[in-house]
Amino acid sequence: MSRVDSNNERLMILSDVTKVYPMGDTQVEALRGVNLQIKSREFIAVLGPSGSGKSTIMHILGCLDTPTSGTYHLDGAAIQGLNPNELAEIRNRKIGFVFQSFHLLPRATACENVELPMVFAGINATDRKACAERVLDQVGLKERTRHLPNELSGGERQRVAIARALVNRPSILLADEPTGNLDSRSGAEILALFEELHTEGRTVILVTHDEMIASRAQRVIRILDGRIGQGSSDNHGRKE
Repeated sequence: MSRVDSNNERLMILSDVTKVYPMGDTQVEALRGVNLQIKSREFIAVLGPSGSGKSTIMHILGCLDTPTSGTYHLDGAAIQGLNPNELAEIRNRKIGFVFQSFHLLPRATACENVELPMVFAGINATDRKACAERVLDQVGLKERTRHLPNELSGGERQRVAIARALVNRPSILLADEPTGNLDSRSGAEILALFEELHTEGRTVILVTHDEMIASRAQRVIRILDGRIGQGSSDNHGRKE
């Protein structure tokens, strides 16, 4: 799959996507006929309350899950029908993930946590360490590379998670409530870091329930009850 370089190209296309999860004897519709297009190098916020389907959209966009029906194209290639190994290869090459709860290994240092994606990519230990230290420096943690997660603040742990998402140089960053466990000051610093990463040329998709956080993005996609809402717009007021 080739990278889309033009701002005018559609990087991600969801067409009439549904997602149904079995729950005992019933089925829950998490997404109901979602249509969404995202251009290369956009900064998007997917905004909605808990249970609205916003995290399900992120999982499908990030190739962590596949639609029950409908189609998803990434860089012009159909994602449905790919096997787990093929999906994992796409994730490792093209997409960086940041989650609310950090997902750091508690007994590994900041540097070792950041090295993990490069282990799966087959990069040798010397190069892994050098790259991890460089990216930790980029996110402002040059002096904290040997610290364990429990020796770092919440904001610092999230910066480690962001560094880990960056080490394989993905063109796409997906963040699910990345400031949800942070105080307001740390949250503002993390949002500023995402804005900087977007300015460097990455496509950034941020999932949130917070209107204030969503207002920092170029475009807001509102979702409710598994459907794209009528109020979706860019942050200059133009409607979707």
